[in-house]
Amino acid sequence: MPKLSVVVPMHNVEAFAESTLRSLANNADPDFEFLLVDDCSTDSTSWAIDRWAERRDDARVVRHETNKGIAQARNSGIDAARGEFITFLDGDDWYGPGYLTELVRAVEELGCDFARTDHVQATGTERVIRRPPAQLRDTVMDPRDGIAPPHMETMVDYPFVWAGIYRRHLFADGGMRFATELRTAEDRLWIWRLHLKAESYASVGLHGVFYRRGVATSLTQIKDSRQLDFIPAYDMLIQDLLKDREADRFLPKAVRTYCAMIAFHLGKVNEYESSAAQRLRREARDALHRMPQHVLEETLRTIDRTRSRLLSRLRDGRKAA
Repeated sequence: MPKLSVVVPMHNVEAFAESTLRSLANNADPDFEFLLVDDCSTDSTSWAIDRWAERRDDARVVRHETNKGIAQARNSGIDAARGEFITFLDGDDWYGPGYLTELVRAVEELGCDFARTDHVQATGTERVIRRPPAQLRDTVMDPRDGIAPPHMETMVDYPFVWAGIYRRHLFADGGMRFATELRTAEDRLWIWRLHLKAESYASVGLHGVFYRRGVATSLTQIKDSRQLDFIPAYDMLIQDLLKDREADRFLPKAVRTYCAMIAFHLGKVNEYESSAAQRLRREARDALHRMPQHVLEETLRTIDRTRSRLLSRLRDGRKAA
């Protein structure tokens, strides 16, 4: 059994594939395997993957015959993984040399179910270190304590699944798969479910994963209805929490974050395609009515006045923007 499986979904990332794959080679170890998931690329990505993998004994290619999205691509990699630990890398990002060895060493020394790491945000030539909002560093903690309180930034607000490493048992029996009905925001729901399920975690200060921002083909840059998948993602989360033993503890955080997401998207609604903008206003209003109303009322009472007024007007059917 390999020590680590690295799942790398790739779809039409020809401009970055070579640097991503080179960074994998710079992290090679006899105990590591690389699972390259080609999500039906239509550019030269497939060629780059095949050329790189055919020269290596530590790489396997998983190929989708149709484009299924990043959630299913990650799931396909998880299903193929054999490692004691699993981590992820997006096809347009990269690792610094030796990062994965340090990551495995850190989680083994701590002995926890999963560990989250810092990452380096790369925008052009600019580099900025982003850190998980954990209470402590290099200390094993209860993942549920990393969710609340609602008024603070917490670990569920750090939705970068590739900035972490996860023990294989978390994925056993089909567990901890990404929701394939979501084209965006699948990472936010997954991180919440991770903190609800796992028994221990830690935050470690490694700076070896580089997140490329501002990529034109990234899902973060799209302006169509795919951006609205945060709505079903948070609906699914609230349904999970309503059945959770600590629903009263965590619903305020979920509702507050959901409201913040709605306000954020409404704030840039004029950037969206017309049909997506109309759908956003309609579905956001409906979402406010679906939330547990006593929790929503408390949220609207305690958030800033600008967002409170915006969301109250939307819920009440008055013009929201």
